[in-house]
Amino acid sequence: MRIAIEHKTHYRFSEPQARIVQMLRLTPCDTQDQTVVSWLVGVDCDARLRDATDGYGNAVTMLYAEGPLEALDITVTGEVLTSEASGVVRGAPEPLPPLYYLRCTPRTKSSDALFVFAAEGAGTARDRLDQLHGVNAALHARFPCVPDLPDAGCTAAAAFEGGKKVSSRDVAQMFIAAARGLMMPARYVSGYRAEDAARSAPHAWAEAHVEGLGWVGFDPSTGLSPDESYVRVAIGLDASGAAATGGMRIGGGNEQLDVDLSVGSLNRQS
Repeated sequence: MRIAIEHKTHYRFSEPQARIVQMLRLTPCDTQDQTVVSWLVGVDCDARLRDATDGYGNAVTMLYAEGPLEALDITVTGEVLTSEASGVVRGAPEPLPPLYYLRCTPRTKSSDALFVFAAEGAGTARDRLDQLHGVNAALHARFPCVPDLPDAGCTAAAAFEGGKKVSSRDVAQMFIAAARGLMMPARYVSGYRAEDAARSAPHAWAEAHVEGLGWVGFDPSTGLSPDESYVRVAIGLDASGAAATGGMRIGGGNEQLDVDLSVGSLNRQS
């Protein structure tokens, strides 16, 4: 599938900022099943952009802008060619061993209720892949309609037990907490999914490591594994580690962040 993406991030400040530094995780990497045809990161002010790679193997762009700045607009446009892989990740940069992704973070810490739910979802299946599919399906059944929303900083346990305004980001972190509770390495994925509707945040899902198979994607918002309509951008231990933007600013006042995102299929491969 050929997927076109336009991702606009708008920062507005109540007071002029003297300096802004941002790490942008907005550029997908090539894999065996994902090829970046074109990609452009643009800024509406004088700024220095430096490409780098973070510790997870994500492509990042460092942005340095000198003030005074009352606003900052970051625009990403590009096209990516994808192919069906049944959720299996092949050829992605892997600087860290799978066991690293057993590490718990504050946002992916489980609770007794989530642990019991994960065990019930995994059921009596002996195969690890079947257990993960069971947890994925159970989460989708519990949270059947979850949108892509901006990060509210919610933890997996709080989102699971609260059950209100749950996003794809939240159910991805629930899956990660559940998989790690079952002693299977799991990680957070931020990216895009081709749909007709415009959204206000990137899509989120998870990947778990299965011995003998490698990393496999699971999307609790659909109950399925990612297909060719997904564009994989960044990974991390949790949502914070794979955030599309993050950084610091020198200046007082408040910050307002708005995102406009459009992702669509141009054509399907024959």
